[in-house]
Amino acid sequence: MIWQGRFDGDDPLYHRIFQRVNLEDNYDNILPNDFVLHGFSVDEGVNRNKGRVGAKDAPDVIRKSCTNFPVVNANFALKDFGNITCDDANLEEAQNILAEKVQRVLEKGGKSLVFGGGHEVMFGHYSGLRKAFPNKKIGIINFDAHFDNREIDPQIGESSGTGFWQIAQEGCINCLHIGIQRNSNTLKLFDTAHQFGMKYILSDELFWENLPQNYEVINHFLAPIDVLYLTVCMDVFNAAIAPGVSALAYNGIFADAAFSHLYRHILKSNKLVALDFAEVNPTYDIDNKTARLAASLANEWFMQTN
Repeated sequence: MIWQGRFDGDDPLYHRIFQRVNLEDNYDNILPNDFVLHGFSVDEGVNRNKGRVGAKDAPDVIRKSCTNFPVVNANFALKDFGNITCDDANLEEAQNILAEKVQRVLEKGGKSLVFGGGHEVMFGHYSGLRKAFPNKKIGIINFDAHFDNREIDPQIGESSGTGFWQIAQEGCINCLHIGIQRNSNTLKLFDTAHQFGMKYILSDELFWENLPQNYEVINHFLAPIDVLYLTVCMDVFNAAIAPGVSALAYNGIFADAAFSHLYRHILKSNKLVALDFAEVNPTYDIDNKTARLAASLANEWFMQTN
């Protein structure tokens, strides 16, 4: 049993997250503002992208890291619909399954939360939003060291690094990438980002004194969109606090005060309907540092929402 933890009592004042989780298989049970969790136990995209596989084992580890957080919102409820797998290497089918499930969540008024998996989860999650909101302007904020806008190699197919290129092929793309590393993206990828109109904040620009400028960039991005999807690739963080990822970032960002204020500012947006975490790799995760960080960032959403 994954969802179990320290039991201090039945009174709501004592509740921890594991006491508010319902294991579900019926989407008709979703109520407006319920948090609805799917695990995307897939890293076929990482494999195709020549990364370190192992992220498919992350969803349950992140779940375990969430269990003991205290419940601070009286109406908090989390419905867990289990994991999507990809045992036959058919990544595209796994993404389609995720998209269909996310669509059902959002059409019920739920808040979609996905624990990946490789960052190929992003294209599946976004596709679900597009199905649910075909006539709305969807904005994506991506915390990531990489643009993930690599053109698809016909010999390999889509991967964890092609999601934003795929979205751009469907039409106008509205995205803001935060934490981009100059040493992790070729000039071609920067050029592609500029051609697609992808906005970005470099990792070097994430420091306390620059918060007002970063707030301005985010607010400008949020203003014209109808719904917001936030995706967090854990390789955006420094290897000291996120050692369990596919591509280590030795000079990545830290979960310091500057990051926390910026992250919480985004979570406060009433346009936010979907959040996921990608690239946690338990095989290389020392003391579950990366999984615990992802869990704590998910809990920030739980605490920000009334």
